[in-house]
Amino acid sequence: MVDIKVLDKNKEKISLIVKNTNSVFINTLRRMIMEEVPTLAIEDVKFIENSSALYDEMIAHRLGLVALKTDLKSYDIKKKGKGSKVFTELTFKLKAKGPGNVYAEEIKFKDPKVKAVYPKTLIAKLLKGQNLNIEGTAILGIGKDHTKFSPGLVYFHGYPNIEIIKPMVATGAVKVCPKHVFRLANKKLEVVDLLKCDLCMACVNELPEAIKVEGSKKDFIVNIESWGQLKAKEMVQYAIELLNDKLDEFGKLIK
Repeated sequence: MVDIKVLDKNKEKISLIVKNTNSVFINTLRRMIMEEVPTLAIEDVKFIENSSALYDEMIAHRLGLVALKTDLKSYDIKKKGKGSKVFTELTFKLKAKGPGNVYAEEIKFKDPKVKAVYPKTLIAKLLKGQNLNIEGTAILGIGKDHTKFSPGLVYFHGYPNIEIIKPMVATGAVKVCPKHVFRLANKKLEVVDLLKCDLCMACVNELPEAIKVEGSKKDFIVNIESWGQLKAKEMVQYAIELLNDKLDEFGKLIK
């Protein structure tokens, strides 16, 4: 039975120890979160006026990369027919006059709940007499179609197992370990914080005869970091629901 323990948790990141599973399941969950959990992002841009120093394409690219607060209860990707999708569309306007900086917080969406995650994301700098007048739409999409829709980063590694073969010889590991996993006690090396080890193998490369480090094949440390559109907890919960739906559909197809 899979066992999960929370190491650290806040709105932007969750760190977990997941035991009694395998890398296939963990990597499947990783890909579900990064590629199939939907978020809102600007898709189409119409320039009514752009007298800034930047080309239309450059500003459109910057707008597309603005992280937007996403409410998955209000917006969803709805399937229509076999495999085709209808994406939720949300209109916006951006008007600005120079001189001054144009920030993401100045993008006004039809739904006032949708705002830039990082309000001071710089869109353009306008000089005196320069103007921006832009309209467009944001849609709900998935990272598999474009990375701008990806809600965050997920990475994992096997739970570290460290064996100090020669404690007196391995003292040099204190200096080479970038994570400060070790310390010296009575001139002998000992592990002070095992969970900081990310299997970089710096100590093994330096002292291969004195230290042995391996990552577990069934226990893992998993980190889920959000870009801000969704909370890390929402990302995990939605990904699990998606995975369950896919498994149910697969089961029906087999029958």
